[in-house]
Amino acid sequence: MPDAPVDLFAETDHEQVVFAHDPESGLRAVIAIHSTALGPGLGGTRFHPYESTDDAVRDVLALSRGMTYKNALAGLDLGGGKGVIIGDPHADKSEALLRAYGRFVESLGGRYYTACDVGTYSVDMDVVARETSYVTGRTVEHGGAGDSSVLTAYGVHQGMRASAAHLWGGPSLEGRTVGIAGVGKVGGHLVGHLVDEGAKVVITDVWEPALERVADLYPEVSVAASTESMLAGDAGALDIYAPCALGGAITLGVAQHLEARIVCGAANNQLTTPEAGVVLAQRGVLYAPDFAVNSGGVIQVADELEGFNFERARQRAHGIHHTTLEILERAASDGTTTTEAAERVAEQRIHAVGRLRSIHLP
Repeated sequence: MPDAPVDLFAETDHEQVVFAHDPESGLRAVIAIHSTALGPGLGGTRFHPYESTDDAVRDVLALSRGMTYKNALAGLDLGGGKGVIIGDPHADKSEALLRAYGRFVESLGGRYYTACDVGTYSVDMDVVARETSYVTGRTVEHGGAGDSSVLTAYGVHQGMRASAAHLWGGPSLEGRTVGIAGVGKVGGHLVGHLVDEGAKVVITDVWEPALERVADLYPEVSVAASTESMLAGDAGALDIYAPCALGGAITLGVAQHLEARIVCGAANNQLTTPEAGVVLAQRGVLYAPDFAVNSGGVIQVADELEGFNFERARQRAHGIHHTTLEILERAASDGTTTTEAAERVAEQRIHAVGRLRSIHLP
């Protein structure tokens, strides 16, 4: 049975949702601004062949809300926003389409800053920037931060180490078996961090070239036939499961049967329902909230707004280790899920800092 149509007012607390359509270039996009309490909404633009407009709207609403919490936890003076372009990035992406999208971003007057996401790259942001100044994550050649997946992967690695410290008493991942589902931009970098630390890595991806690229770079990794076979332990029992592709990796069924002790990955919106998070907690599986551990990328592109300095951005991303530990310890002490604990930490900062915006400055 298909999902019911989205009722924006009934289902969301977003400030603004914009539909962008340029028939000549083929642009069909949705931009959602969830909150500007801490500053303009910042979040990447996803280019994906959604089956319906409702699917695109649901995704952009969830992603933009996640960006509010992600940016707050990362200590940024930025709110939450996100854009999605409906289409196949391999077939539909063009200069005209990206520039049309840039003009719609510009029309929002700085309430939303865009950047890269699934299906878009730094070179695409250079094209978007020809029509708007509200864009970050550009190429190094154009003064930008370049590939934000570098620090996204670094931050996820820090989140894994914090999770290991919380669960096993020490941050080392040496000898631990980590299963990564999705070895594209972020997952590929994450493999390198784990191999360097001495972890055993199992990978899977629906795109064969991605598997081949990573296997060529790191011959010591094991390649599973599918995510299902990896979770079943066909390539060895997992200590950590890292979803690094699209969201929705942790369904209720996965939560009920997952044998890994930690879930910590780069994908956004990994839990299909809050109940999945409750089941993980009841079964003693430690879930590192995705919007806490995958914030390295937004830290990287946000730093570009100050004039990019990689080492400064890396040091900020290193703070993901401390933030993750704080969330896990709070969940344990409060008797809540880790997602609830992370949201409370973020909401406290949004309230404490956001309320200052009501103080009039001449």
